[in-house]
Amino acid sequence: MQVVFQDPFSSLSPRMTVEEIVGEGLLVHEPALDIQGRQQRVLAALSEVGLDEAQFGNILSRYPHEFSGGQRQRLAIARALIVQPRLLVLDEPTSALDVTIQKQVLLLLQQLQRDHALSYLLITHDVDVIRAMAHEVLVLKDGEIVEAGPVRQVLDAPVHPYTRSLVAAGA
Repeated sequence: MQVVFQDPFSSLSPRMTVEEIVGEGLLVHEPALDIQGRQQRVLAALSEVGLDEAQFGNILSRYPHEFSGGQRQRLAIARALIVQPRLLVLDEPTSALDVTIQKQVLLLLQQLQRDHALSYLLITHDVDVIRAMAHEVLVLKDGEIVEAGPVRQVLDAPVHPYTRSLVAAGA
């Protein structure tokens, strides 16, 4: 299991290079991997999320501040994927992004889910993100589940007043 946090800028160390950030999990999960092997895995993970050496020269030695918000979120996704998790916890993964970049990141997450048979635990208030990404939904209010079920059922015909207010706010 790995986590992709809401704000990629604050979750990526400004003192670490892209190579260190993305490859850090390999030091723990695959300590026998040599430097070259680790670099190749980091480059492959970056390429998979749409960040590669051809686009960003010397990408491994760059720092997070050199990337846009959407690119930093892709770095965070690569960091999570490099250890080959079966579950990604996505905490408001697109809330800090503009609408165009948000759509690109959602498409990337959908593709990665298909390619790696990933399960996502998506935490969000954004009804459009829920519709785009989720199959099942739990609506929480004050730490209690107030409604649960298939996305279409819950969002198209909400029963609980809190769910109705969330759906109305997102419409």
